[in-house]
Amino acid sequence: MDAIPLALDGFLAADAEPGDREGTACWRLTCSAGTDHLIDEAVIPCTTMEPEIAHAMLTEHQPGDLLRVIGHLTLPDTADGVIRLHAESLEVLWAAPLLEGEEDADTATVTDTDADRNRAIAALAEALTGLGQAEPGPEQSIRIHISPTGTLGSGLEYCHSVDITPDVAHRLANYIDAMSCHLDSERPDGVVLDPETIADLTDLFDDIDLTALTSTVLSATRPEHRPAVTQAMDDMFGDIPAPEDTDP
Repeated sequence: MDAIPLALDGFLAADAEPGDREGTACWRLTCSAGTDHLIDEAVIPCTTMEPEIAHAMLTEHQPGDLLRVIGHLTLPDTADGVIRLHAESLEVLWAAPLLEGEEDADTATVTDTDADRNRAIAALAEALTGLGQAEPGPEQSIRIHISPTGTLGSGLEYCHSVDITPDVAHRLANYIDAMSCHLDSERPDGVVLDPETIADLTDLFDDIDLTALTSTVLSATRPEHRPAVTQAMDDMFGDIPAPEDTDP
């Protein structure tokens, strides 16, 4: 079967291993489908006969590195065969931080802080994926990678890649700017802003349609997270009416 040209982004699932011949290497790449189904992930076996790539995989890269592998994908001739991506070039999109020393703690034990962080990553990935699918189209060109800090060899299930349109990216940037303005406005007593700054802030918040903002955020949020998200927005902007409570 003919090989298929392919460029694939994914996280290195485990340390690369030497191939059957000198100057070759093989490894596994964990790839996300980039949909709102966060479990849609696949582990793709990769191999290379390029000595430079093999040397880099065996000596420089560690589990959790985000790699872009370009090469040809071969499909099996039988149902029980294995697909394999033969790498011809390799690019490091993001390098996982190195460990400063060996850890003797049981990595299967997840602290409360880790669990809260992982839930936050999942909620953020779901919300961003919802935004990315709100206005689908061929112009999608911006990819956001989300992952926990530290070495990711045992936490690849918390790594996600989300594609959004440029228009959604601009809207998201505006929302973040609005949040930053609110947080920056919480100054200690006795600090007085000049009238021009106050006028600029007033104009900024007057242009924000809080009902539309609430509708956009809630539509991109899983039902089980909506009460907490609604409360957080109320705490930030005041009591905002839910979209279903407003007049048509």
